[in-house]
Amino acid sequence: MILVKRIAFLLLAACGAHLASAQLERQPSPEGAEVYIISPSDGETVSSPVTVLFGLKGMGVAPAGVMKENTGHHHLLIDAKSMPAESTPMPMSDSLKHFGGGQTQATIELEPGEHSLQLVLGDYLHIPHDPVVKSKKITITVE
Repeated sequence: MILVKRIAFLLLAACGAHLASAQLERQPSPEGAEVYIISPSDGETVSSPVTVLFGLKGMGVAPAGVMKENTGHHHLLIDAKSMPAESTPMPMSDSLKHFGGGQTQATIELEPGEHSLQLVLGDYLHIPHDPVVKSKKITITVE
């Protein structure tokens, strides 16, 4: 069944279908799992480009497309007004960056001003775990 879902996901992506309409099963997250932003710190003033270091506790990192229990990969929300839907793959956008290669840091260009950053862990299909593993939202100022 998992292989069927993965093939369906790949076919939808190859066809350019809108993944937000796909209803797929959410993977469980272990009790106490945490994702957090190591750097920059909440309230910090930085210059662009900004290197964001991702932290994870109680789970492991695996690339998108690799299904392994208690793992996921990072998604960075930048100035997002709301959290992505919990039951569908997170869409890629200017405010939601995917790190499906299993990256644990990113260097991003940000315009001067105040910005919010938040991490959400996604499973092998970019779907948030159940319960959702998300960081505290931090605010930084770019000079």
